[in-house]
Amino acid sequence: MRWTTRLWYALGRPVAAVRQRWRRSLQLRVVATTMLLGLIVVLALGTVVLQRIQSGLVEERLNVARGEASRGLADAQSQLATVSDSSGLNLLVNDMLPRLASPPPDDSRDVILLRSLGNDSPAVLPDLNSRTVSRSIIPPEMRARVAKSGNQEEQFIKIRYTGSDRTVPGIAMGSTVNVPGAGPYELYFVFSLAREQETINLVQRSLVGGGVVLVLLVGGVAYVVTRQVVRPVRQAAMVAQRLSSGRLQERMVPRGEDDLAKLAASFNTMAHNLQTHISQLENLSRVQQRFVSDVSHELRTPLTTIRMAGDVMHEARADFAPAVARSAELLQTQLDRFEALLSDLLEISRIDAGGDLLDVEQVDLRDLVARVVENETSLAVRTGSELVIEDDGVPVLADVDPRRIERILRNLVVNALEHGNGKPVQVQAAVDEDAVAISVRDHGVGLRPGEAALVFNRFWRADPSRARTVGGTGLGLSIAIEDARLHHGWLQAWGEPGKGSCFRLTLPRTAGGELTSSPLPLAPEEDDEPAAAVGKAYQRLPVPPAPLGGAPWSGPR
Repeated sequence: MRWTTRLWYALGRPVAAVRQRWRRSLQLRVVATTMLLGLIVVLALGTVVLQRIQSGLVEERLNVARGEASRGLADAQSQLATVSDSSGLNLLVNDMLPRLASPPPDDSRDVILLRSLGNDSPAVLPDLNSRTVSRSIIPPEMRARVAKSGNQEEQFIKIRYTGSDRTVPGIAMGSTVNVPGAGPYELYFVFSLAREQETINLVQRSLVGGGVVLVLLVGGVAYVVTRQVVRPVRQAAMVAQRLSSGRLQERMVPRGEDDLAKLAASFNTMAHNLQTHISQLENLSRVQQRFVSDVSHELRTPLTTIRMAGDVMHEARADFAPAVARSAELLQTQLDRFEALLSDLLEISRIDAGGDLLDVEQVDLRDLVARVVENETSLAVRTGSELVIEDDGVPVLADVDPRRIERILRNLVVNALEHGNGKPVQVQAAVDEDAVAISVRDHGVGLRPGEAALVFNRFWRADPSRARTVGGTGLGLSIAIEDARLHHGWLQAWGEPGKGSCFRLTLPRTAGGELTSSPLPLAPEEDDEPAAAVGKAYQRLPVPPAPLGGAPWSGPR
């Protein structure tokens, strides 16, 4: 079993390499296909030509053999008619057979004399043959036909010689002769086809050699022709790869005025237009980023002044009339939201500029989950949802930036509480050999088909008519997915209408690692209520009383 496994692996690697080369090389496929088709054509034509030559040679030899056999039969019958006694008959037959055969050294014609199957004459003439050809080469069915018809019969046979195992193809021509005093006998002329067989073998070898050379020449021609076509295509692929990597100045080199040269010129025009449009978009993006950053910073000063005035009005709202006091509370709430929006805009501008760096350290993600859940218990009270941490007691250690991961979790938990419809929200962390994962599951309105890919877009809302109950900015999930990408991680969403939604964050355990799977499923099982789970410990955080006189929570920042 071991040696078969080793053999399988030893053969599997070259086969895999050939398959990979076959899939990647257009030139190899074209040349191989052309050679295969050329081989099929050569085999077909060679087979037809060889059969025509073979049938022509055999037919010509058969016509010559018929004439020689007819003349030899007439000569033998005339000589036998001159014999009157048995002693003279034996001498005549012994002398006649060598003369009817071909003269030495030519052995292309031999003669065999056999007593007829129906001959009951008392005088017996022994069976004779010229040279060393075996008398048993005459098939019994041919002898029966000769004895029955009395005419000349012919059949292809294998010629064997006494004292030798060598056989050659041949033709047997048989007729009946009347031997005086001995009755009817069968006279067979055996013609060798050895020369014709040698000619056919020579033609076959010539066809095989010529076919191989022709297939190789066809393959060489196909290689040269496809190389002329494939080289510009490869150059275009290489230039396209360089363009996709950001080297927008790369261009093809047109040669000549043919279709490939036109393709190269069109490709260069397309690349130039792309470079122009990308440069314009980059400039526009830089202007937009600078504008957002400058506006966000410039708004800080008036916002600070407004904040100070708002705080004074909010603290003194007890002395105001009810309508003015309510206005002071609304002002405080909108200031909190405005401040959160400015913070998120600044964060987005830094992300777009590509200037964000990770401050990585090893932490237990369960601590981050507990801290976020504890900070959002007051929001859970206002929304009527219960925060549940599913903890199996296994440390979930990973190299992450704690500030960014905590911000991701805060956005996911707040989003789940806002859309949870007062039902429990479950937060679970898990770990395997390569990755860690945290899922936040709610049982609220859920997501319609196609919305799981849209929830991370900036300012996207599933239902624009739905009011934000916690005053979010609409940028929290966009910032969260960018933070996940900085960690080379995944942030994925699942949801069904009426069944709630689930957001899963998956991160590599070590900084810079690659992800292949997640320790937690994205789509939960049908029976996933906390009370129905088995083998897990749940931590239900105490719910504090609602704060009195405090400002509502201002949403994720």
